[in-house]
Amino acid sequence: MSKKIIINGKEVSTDVDGNMPLLWYLRDEVDYTGTKFGCGMGLCGACTVHIDGKAVRSCITPVNQALGKKVTTIEGLSENGDHPLQKAWVEHKVPQCGYCQAGQIMNAASLLAENPNPSADQIEQGMQGNICRCGTYNRIKKAIASAAEKMQEA
Repeated sequence: MSKKIIINGKEVSTDVDGNMPLLWYLRDEVDYTGTKFGCGMGLCGACTVHIDGKAVRSCITPVNQALGKKVTTIEGLSENGDHPLQKAWVEHKVPQCGYCQAGQIMNAASLLAENPNPSADQIEQGMQGNICRCGTYNRIKKAIASAAEKMQEA
């Protein structure tokens, strides 16, 4: 039985087992490899994508929960990598190893969509659960605040 998902603006048909984690569908079936596997339990945030604009952990979200919905991965956040958060990440030299960054950015994008002008405390709370093994949390928070400011000016 074939079902459809809109991934990064493109309708994709799928006939995989609906219980397959969305992460593996994105990586292995449709070749969007920007979304990373971290813990496999939804605890670290490396696998964060959007479903209808809301941040979800794709490692614990079955494909059947994405059917008929819009899924956005890091590849779909902006066509040229020029989303204000991506620019802020570069400006504030956020990544070290870079492994968690796609999930961090996707979580931050959902946060800013819900709250375009978050306080430092709201950024801290909104990013809880996204783990950076390199410990770049201060730069992440600065980059989010900077992106929010630039998005407000635009």
